Amino acid sequence: VQLQACGGGLVQDGGSLRLSCAASGRAFNNYGMAWFRQAPGNEREFVVGIRKSGGRTYYSDSVKGRFTISRDNDKSTVYLQMNSLKPEDTAVYYCAAGNPILSSISSADAYYYWGQGTLVTVSS
Repeated sequence: VQLQACGGGLVQDGGSLRLSCAASGRAFNNYGMAWFRQAPGNEREFVVGIRKSGGRTYYSDSVKGRFTISRDNDKSTVYLQMNSLKPEDTAVYYCAAGNPILSSISSADAYYYWGQGTLVTVSS
């Protein structure tokens, strides 16, 4: 699976952005999807995941209530709607594909395929 993320940019504190990740190659709907992020000097951290059917989602506490993940299996695309952005959300955002068990859903090692990353910068 090849993943192509886009939609990052510069936004002010409190603003919104929508990231997209388009997949090509193997059947998109065979994989759970996730977004991770990595800020300068920090390790890559889990943001949100969604099961391959789209029926279950899992959010990190830091984004719960502000971010929403969704997927369109017909378009082989996963989205991340980010509202009420904060400066601490500034990072490179990566989409990932895999089939982690529930206990590993937030582990980067559980995902097989990664997009190239898209930079989100939130100014204060």
